[in-house]
Amino acid sequence: MKLDIKEYETKMKKSLDAYENDLKSIRAGRANPSVLDKITVDYYGSPTQIAQVAQVSVPDARTILITPWDKTTLKSIDKAIQVSDLGINPQNDGTCIRLTFPPLTEERRKDLSKEVSKKGEGAKVALRNIRRDANDACKAAKKAGTMTEDEQKTSEKEVQDLTDKYTKMLDKITEAKSKEIMAL
Repeated sequence: MKLDIKEYETKMKKSLDAYENDLKSIRAGRANPSVLDKITVDYYGSPTQIAQVAQVSVPDARTILITPWDKTTLKSIDKAIQVSDLGINPQNDGTCIRLTFPPLTEERRKDLSKEVSKKGEGAKVALRNIRRDANDACKAAKKAGTMTEDEQKTSEKEVQDLTDKYTKMLDKITEAKSKEIMAL
């Protein structure tokens, strides 16, 4: 009986997707509405994402415009952005909130690039943990007698190939984000 590789591939895909979503929140000098994804607003007693209580648009490359559907939420959106780690002061004109992203300095770009690399290493650790779990399952099946030694070796090789494939994909994503950050 060979190891069911699909289960581990699904876990690796989820890890890769989580990593990509995590990178979206890192701003790269351009206005990107996904930087607001992790910011929640107190909306009638429950924490709600900004995109669910307001229209979020990008009128130009350096500006995000937030227009709430309920004008009473304007102050709570403003406050949520100020206390977040976004590092941008919202400009509230009474009907909408404008976020203006300043161009990043060279030093800040390098810091963000290092942060991307660090997150990439964390994602690689997650992939290696999934590989270890799969290999442990192979060893347990061999010990229990439900898998022959040849099947174990074949399964472990398939898991390693899968890990290599997802690691290459992760490296490409990390490299693309670093290039985006370092570009002017």
